[in-house]
Amino acid sequence: MDQGDEGDGQTANAEFSIRVAAGINAFTCDEWNGFTGTTRSDTENGYNPLVSYAFLSALEDSGCAVRRTGWQGHHLRLENAQGRLLGAVPCYLKSHSQGEYVFDHGWSDAFERAGGNYYPKLQCAVPFSPVTGPRLLVSKGEDSAIVKAGLAAGLKAVTEKLGVSSAHVTFANESDVATLEAAGFLHRTDQQFHFFNEGFSTYDDFLATLASRKRKAMKKERREALANNISIDRLTGKDLTEKAWDDFFAFYMDTGSRKWGRPYLNRKFFSLIGERMSQDILLVMAKRNGRYVAGAINFIGSDALYGRNWGCIEDHPFLHFEVCYHQAIDFAIERKLKVIEAGAQGEHKLARGYRPVTMHSAHYIAHAGLRNAVADYLRRERREVERMGEILEEHTPFRKDLEE
Repeated sequence: MDQGDEGDGQTANAEFSIRVAAGINAFTCDEWNGFTGTTRSDTENGYNPLVSYAFLSALEDSGCAVRRTGWQGHHLRLENAQGRLLGAVPCYLKSHSQGEYVFDHGWSDAFERAGGNYYPKLQCAVPFSPVTGPRLLVSKGEDSAIVKAGLAAGLKAVTEKLGVSSAHVTFANESDVATLEAAGFLHRTDQQFHFFNEGFSTYDDFLATLASRKRKAMKKERREALANNISIDRLTGKDLTEKAWDDFFAFYMDTGSRKWGRPYLNRKFFSLIGERMSQDILLVMAKRNGRYVAGAINFIGSDALYGRNWGCIEDHPFLHFEVCYHQAIDFAIERKLKVIEAGAQGEHKLARGYRPVTMHSAHYIAHAGLRNAVADYLRRERREVERMGEILEEHTPFRKDLEE
């Protein structure tokens, strides 16, 4: 592709041009909402709230995903020769590898020891969110295959033009990964645990699919979680008051500070998503003696619930499982949502009806030597992830007679 400059940067050929935009506000809300999968009204492609304009703009407008925090917006705009917007990639120029949940610290250490500069790099992702979703966004009515191929080629061209070490497209859907692989990206896999709603009408319908011993254990766990005079509230829409956000933020900060040292999200972010997308948010809050003591935030898609952050200011046995996993299952069944994505890691989810699922990412490494070394590593890692998935699947709590 020929190189050119316009606005924050442009890479072009006769058919397409790729512009690099320094923030999500380089797009209008209407432009972003024109991409498939970004609005609830898109019934054909499904809605993922974490790639919505409301969510991504809140991350930037709150100061959470900005240059100062090592997440400088470098979003890609794909346009045709007439300037019509065809597609986009949410992308950030990163000066570190924090808040990604697909770990490349070993790659960066090896490259730095060999005399290379791993940072900055391009990260195509939803910041701080290990959630599957579209990464190669296509304007409605455009040819998806052609636009995605253009975005993949453009991402490589921008990587080369900027002179950065690499581009990483994480937690992508399988369609996007296939396009990126065809363009020369390396395929990486990992494991998460998701709940699948198999047409259940009630929670008891779900329990009926479990082995008897597991079913009894689940019922006991849920009783004991609420034993200390604890009740559960589910807040969404207009119930997401500033007081509710104050309470949840206290939980998030307490648990996040102990777990990570410095939580990624600030108080302003929660106010902004409350203003911009309250109908897409579910707060599960645990109350004891008239005050909230724990909570978890979830995002509601057209057919999936995305569990994100949890926190507490009091420790109670099994309360984490109740607030994060059991209540999410209750809600998904009531709303007829097909899937719950419960976030990164956590084999404890397996015993609570969440199944092992393979996650996908794609990586373009500019340096040939590092690319070959990473490719060899990923071949071995993919085999190990597949083997581990098979082992984990053997330890699900479900009745064996239903799985034969």
